[in-house]
Amino acid sequence: MNLQKYALMKGNEALAHAAVRCGCDGYFGYPITPQSEVLETLSLLKPWETTGMVVLQGESEVAVVNMLYGGGGTGKRVMTSSSSPGIALMQEGISYMAAAEIPCLIVNVQRGGPGLGTIQPSQGDYRQATVGGGNGDYHILVLAPDSVQEMADFVDLSFQLAFKYRNPVIMLSDGVIGQMMEKVCLPPQKPRRTEEQIWEECSWAVNGHNLSRRKPNILTSLEMDPHVMEDRNIALQQKYERMRQTEQRSESISCEDAEYLFVAFGSVARIAEEAVGKLRQQGIKAGLFRPVTLWPFPEDKLRSYLPRVKKILVCELNSGQMISDVRLAIDCSRPVEHFGRMGGVVPDSGELVDAMLHIIG
Repeated sequence: MNLQKYALMKGNEALAHAAVRCGCDGYFGYPITPQSEVLETLSLLKPWETTGMVVLQGESEVAVVNMLYGGGGTGKRVMTSSSSPGIALMQEGISYMAAAEIPCLIVNVQRGGPGLGTIQPSQGDYRQATVGGGNGDYHILVLAPDSVQEMADFVDLSFQLAFKYRNPVIMLSDGVIGQMMEKVCLPPQKPRRTEEQIWEECSWAVNGHNLSRRKPNILTSLEMDPHVMEDRNIALQQKYERMRQTEQRSESISCEDAEYLFVAFGSVARIAEEAVGKLRQQGIKAGLFRPVTLWPFPEDKLRSYLPRVKKILVCELNSGQMISDVRLAIDCSRPVEHFGRMGGVVPDSGELVDAMLHIIG
């Protein structure tokens, strides 16, 4: 762990190092390509010897998500990482945690589907993450890193947001970012919180602290009285609205004068940025709008560019899952087209340039 200021590592490795350095209390995971290096790196780091952090391989993804429920319910900073089929197995537990308002971090290094699909990169889990793959009316905060650096940076941000709103947070990465190697500056080491600090910050936690002077806390998603359950749902919806108002994040590249806009997230945003440069060399005013939060979708910032924008091209590694959010964000006031590759195929910038030129006509 005595690394220089900058290190060369994979996105999955940076995530593991950042988890230790950001005061994570527990990582529970199960190996699945293309994110297995997270658990492997933590096993090599042995943080249980240095910080006391628990690292445990569960018997399945179903077991892992319930470990998150238990650990997060005690006010601990807990996380997992998996890939698309594994995240699918966690959906019931994610819905439970959203209902019980239990904070945690879930990292999805996406691979191609549907089903077991392929081990190659994909962005086919966009709707699963942003709409909610489990039952009921709920939302989880979704962050989309586009670099190894953001794989590291978003760990601390995810924990901050998870505890601010008492809500699960998903980091929606993909196999490109998880496996690629880049220079990364790791966050400084911060200590894990003491039991007293946890109690001060998380008076809702089920941790047995100070029980002689308070009633026990109960964190459950079950409520038999429909009127009480409706009140709980209303409170959750009010919380989600606060998230929509305050947590929209995005990055804009050459958008101020753009007439033609790429909208892309994650690894595809990097490809789109190169396409913007190539189009600009041809005299075409292209720009890139990158949602950093996929939920809440950064609609306010996107709308601010509409006065000059003529057409929008949404680019994804899927069949067109984000395009409906883009159309809703702009009230269908501009033509919105889609370019996507599936099955683990990753396009190059030339394909995006050709797709944009095609819609320009």
